[in-house]
Amino acid sequence: MLIKVCGMRSPENITALLELPVDLMGLIFYKKSPRHVPDSAAKEILTVSEGKVKRVGVFVNEAVETVVQKVAKFKLQYVQLHGKEDANYCYDLLAHSAKTFGCDDELRLIKAFSVDEAFDFSITKNYTPYCEYFIFDTKGKNAGGNGFMFDWSLLKQYQERIPFLLSGGIDAQSAAAIKALDLPKMIGVDLNSKFEISPALKDVGLLKGFIEELKILQENT
Repeated sequence: MLIKVCGMRSPENITALLELPVDLMGLIFYKKSPRHVPDSAAKEILTVSEGKVKRVGVFVNEAVETVVQKVAKFKLQYVQLHGKEDANYCYDLLAHSAKTFGCDDELRLIKAFSVDEAFDFSITKNYTPYCEYFIFDTKGKNAGGNGFMFDWSLLKQYQERIPFLLSGGIDAQSAAAIKALDLPKMIGVDLNSKFEISPALKDVGLLKGFIEELKILQENT
């Protein structure tokens, strides 16, 4: 199971985090987020993370040109779209990236969807040509990081081929419930606010315990 930890910023905290088996690290570039990463942090973040983890840039309704600039500055392997970006936006972003970097596989997309009882899973079909993963998160007042779970049974309605990560309010006690889910397309979890000491500062010990429990449960299946 893929482990994504989102909302990182401090080089020291990132260094400690990367002692754990983390696959994806999220850097949030949404200016309204308390976990926003400024351009000035790029050099230090690259120094401690280069070659150790795949970096994911998280954006909310951002201009395509700005996203591509951040991709270059932070050497992002993934872009996570967490706003109201449509499929045409995904096409434009990949095209702009290909033109900028000279090839079309410099950038991989993750589209996040905010889920509640009224969510129509059929809209995900439009994004399948462009995305490597989807994220299903809790619909709330914020674009992300609302800190509570949605009804995971709703995910049984998902029918597309793109694998997804589960997000939204996952905490240190969630491992058993996650392992119990019978969702073949779920290939990972996205962890954030429930593992924080303060915004953008993760409790690495808490993360370690959760990841170890989840992996033990997997191995004992």
